[in-house]
Amino acid sequence: MYTPDHIGTPLSASATRVMLLGAGELGKEIAISFQRLGVEVHAVDSYHDAPGHQVAHEGHVVDLSDPAAILELVEQVRPHLIIPELESVAISVLAEIEAAEIATVIPNAKAAELARDREAIRRLAAEQLGLPTSAYAIAAEYGELVAAVDKVGFPCVIKPVYGSSGRGQSVVDNESELAAAWEHAFEGARIAADRVIVERFIDFDYEITLPTVRSIDPETGKAATWFCEPIGHVQHDGDLAECWQPIAMPAAALDNARSVAARISNALGGRGVYDIELFVAGEDVYFSAVSPRPHDTGMVTLATQRFSEFDLHVRAILGLPIDVTLISPGACSVIRAIDEEGPVTYHGLAEALSVPEADVRLFGKPVAYPGRRMGVALATAENAELAREHADTAARAMRLEATN
Repeated sequence: MYTPDHIGTPLSASATRVMLLGAGELGKEIAISFQRLGVEVHAVDSYHDAPGHQVAHEGHVVDLSDPAAILELVEQVRPHLIIPELESVAISVLAEIEAAEIATVIPNAKAAELARDREAIRRLAAEQLGLPTSAYAIAAEYGELVAAVDKVGFPCVIKPVYGSSGRGQSVVDNESELAAAWEHAFEGARIAADRVIVERFIDFDYEITLPTVRSIDPETGKAATWFCEPIGHVQHDGDLAECWQPIAMPAAALDNARSVAARISNALGGRGVYDIELFVAGEDVYFSAVSPRPHDTGMVTLATQRFSEFDLHVRAILGLPIDVTLISPGACSVIRAIDEEGPVTYHGLAEALSVPEADVRLFGKPVAYPGRRMGVALATAENAELAREHADTAARAMRLEATN
């Protein structure tokens, strides 16, 4: 794996170059973290003026589902490091780039492929690693879906096999809901898939993200793992609505969560932040999903940690010291477009920033559409519950208006 022993000068022959495949709000924060350490950043997305384009040294527009187009750009830019920031990137080209040693893929091509394939990651977790998961079955045809549900039982969750968020997901309580869930799995998915996964519904107390950092221990020179404090989160219709850090957990449950996170991230390998999603029921912990990069819940760490998940991702990639210190409880509430279409103007910023210990991040997306995430309100407080109230108040103060 490429580990620079120095950082060059951006836009010069000595530059340390990184390419982000995906330049949304998460890619934007990763770009900023690289910029602060003097790394030359190339941000790539499928549309013009993406958030990451606005802060990178160079922005590129390429169809990220086209492996030939990605490879052509990589050969032109010659980055040292390639970071897929979206699960919808053409995965096949990453393995090709890795095999030809053109650049280092973060964390690696295998991890990028497994993390977006719910069947493959579930088989790795349950069958190879023996991690606790819900019962599951795969269906490629409607008849197989009925058989899968008979095997798993009601209630169950039906999801497209490709993806890393709640898009295309349905909770099904009885047979009359199966047809709609089957259609929703294919229509709502971000990535085209020919199969669904059916999971037994776990009666969990809450769901967490456990940010897990894999890098090099500077004292030993060997691979090591660090854990940030767990993040609680709530989703509405498959998209993040709010998150907070830390979420209170029994000590035994936290130990179990760290064990699961360490085992899945070590199996995937590489360096960087892995966001591990887990269900918690009492002291029992069940593996749900993994993101081989900072997840959307990581936005809360911009307010809560000495170094955000995005900073930690960059430090881990570059082999620099890791510090996962939590400096304050905090929360994040999403600012979403309601019914606006196209470019928007933002109102209420002064009101939002007058909320105690609140801050706002507007992503700068070129257009809005109903339901699109356009920013977040962040807040810190003496405890996470008060921070959640402040973040929600600040988010509600923001108003979006269409400009055309």
